[in-house]
Amino acid sequence: MSVGASGLLLLKLLVTPTLIGAASLAGRRWGQGMGGVIVALPLTSGPIAFFLVLEHGAAFAAGAALGSLAGALAQGAFCLGYAALALHYGWPVAFAGGALAFAAVGAALQALALPLAPLTAVVMGGLGLAMLVMPRGAEARRPSPPPRWDIPARMVVATALVLALTTAAATLGSRLSGLLATFPVYAGILAVFAHGQAGPGPATRALRGLLAGLFGFGAFFVVLAALIERGGLVRAFGAALAVTLVLQGAALWMVRPAPAPGAAPTR
Repeated sequence: MSVGASGLLLLKLLVTPTLIGAASLAGRRWGQGMGGVIVALPLTSGPIAFFLVLEHGAAFAAGAALGSLAGALAQGAFCLGYAALALHYGWPVAFAGGALAFAAVGAALQALALPLAPLTAVVMGGLGLAMLVMPRGAEARRPSPPPRWDIPARMVVATALVLALTTAAATLGSRLSGLLATFPVYAGILAVFAHGQAGPGPATRALRGLLAGLFGFGAFFVVLAALIERGGLVRAFGAALAVTLVLQGAALWMVRPAPAPGAAPTR
């Protein structure tokens, strides 16, 4: 499948901001936890993987998928690091601590360079442990209205990240490209805004939602790494997306807001 450079650029400029804008609007409507699950979808790393197939071939994209799978556990470390520090410090310290935790776990997995099966076991087991120890957090009682530039800023940052990583992919290598594509920019934005506007509880709630959604995120890249070389682009991405949507549906159910006291039960 060949696509000209101008066609690839157009895809990057259209697909990524559309996905991020839609996810951000959905998160505003259904709460911080739901927003965290939604941004766990491979909204940036998925398009990056797609463009890597087109630009560098299936073998390179399979290696990048392994890097992105490792990045799922690194994101889990980000959630734990941020939540632990948010109890005692403001968002700048919490974000910095989360970023350091992401870098440490990502570097360790990058150095190990595990093949697909053991890497899958390590990532999914690690996410399960992180889910057990992650604080639950709380939704904001009186959420502040976000600034008008919030969603446009997210769209610009997402698009810039996709452009930068796909341009630098040949220099960075497949696994490092895949790993860096998973840095939780959008979950970080959700957490920082929630922390600054309503305190650490809502920020932790958003990151717990992200953590719940990372099982589906990781599964996306497990399927992609397993199928992209032998199954082709359409089959691999279709199967990966189907598995992810099922698991994300379960994650949304897990983090759904509790009914208000005295609310009538739904039938």
